[in-house]
Amino acid sequence: MFRLFNRSACEIGIDLGSANTLIYRNGQGIVLAEPSVVALECRGDRLIAAGEEASQLIGRSPTNMVLSRPLREGVIADFESAAVMLKHFVRKAMGTSSSVSRMVVGIPSGVTEVERRAVIETATHAGARSVHLIDEPLAAAIGAGLPVTAPVGGMIVDIGGGTTEVAVLCHQGCVASQSVRVAGDAMNECITQYLRKHYDLIVGEHTAEQLKIDLGSAAGSGGDRSIEVCGQDLLSSLPRIHVVHESEVRECIREPIRTIVDAVRRTLELTPPQLVADIYRRGIVLCGGGALLRGLDELLAAETGICVHIAESPLACVALGTGQVLENPQKWSRVLSAQALAV
Repeated sequence: MFRLFNRSACEIGIDLGSANTLIYRNGQGIVLAEPSVVALECRGDRLIAAGEEASQLIGRSPTNMVLSRPLREGVIADFESAAVMLKHFVRKAMGTSSSVSRMVVGIPSGVTEVERRAVIETATHAGARSVHLIDEPLAAAIGAGLPVTAPVGGMIVDIGGGTTEVAVLCHQGCVASQSVRVAGDAMNECITQYLRKHYDLIVGEHTAEQLKIDLGSAAGSGGDRSIEVCGQDLLSSLPRIHVVHESEVRECIREPIRTIVDAVRRTLELTPPQLVADIYRRGIVLCGGGALLRGLDELLAAETGICVHIAESPLACVALGTGQVLENPQKWSRVLSAQALAV
């Protein structure tokens, strides 16, 4: 049976993402935003670094250290590393508080029951006495300010690191949705594979990510900017400088972008006509790190014929949504009682 939150206790909402973890603490707002990376000793699994500090070690870690991104495609791929990482983040976010009475954790809508249970167990190991799960599209819509409680349709497209969540919501419920395990990480991998295949150049995760940020776009910008990158020659293993152009990056991320566009179109096909009319009038809201990809909003608008808006704080929408659930438990009790799991 769902019970209202104890406001005197430490309660936190978590966006446990493949790329980044954000934590919202009741009464304080977002108190932590760190990369979802952890570094452990090879023997004993002792924590060496987590978050931003561990992220700087990607591609640079010594042999006595195991570097892990414990979440892949939006779900936990390495339970032990995820538990250590989340426990560290929670302790950092809690400050002087000794325990967490409840956690609200956003999860992809397409996860299996086993994957849901893994999130609950990880949160429990991190110190939560009670864990509630909420689908990321719903949390993102709440955080983005969509009228989720009203009897009108709204559409959210949340493009994270591991998954893209597309959902049509109405009156605190999901009417139609698509969850595809293609998002920012897939774009980075496409860039890495393109440079390896076409130029015999091996680059690291950070380089691919920076290329996506600096040159990535979903549509032509009228120019063809370029930047120099340093990588490792595949044949000689020596360092080599190569100039990468915007048009090349746009071409090699075309396939994951097409997958995202197709997911939006499929969701609209599954949506009742009256709600499609609501969405046409109100527009589609884009959030997550992928929302920052240049031209993606314009491409989606051209493909659907619907105006696309980028959320005010696209990277924080899911965390802000879990936070609103914490701050307004009576308002969202029906949502949680329908969708949450408690330990």
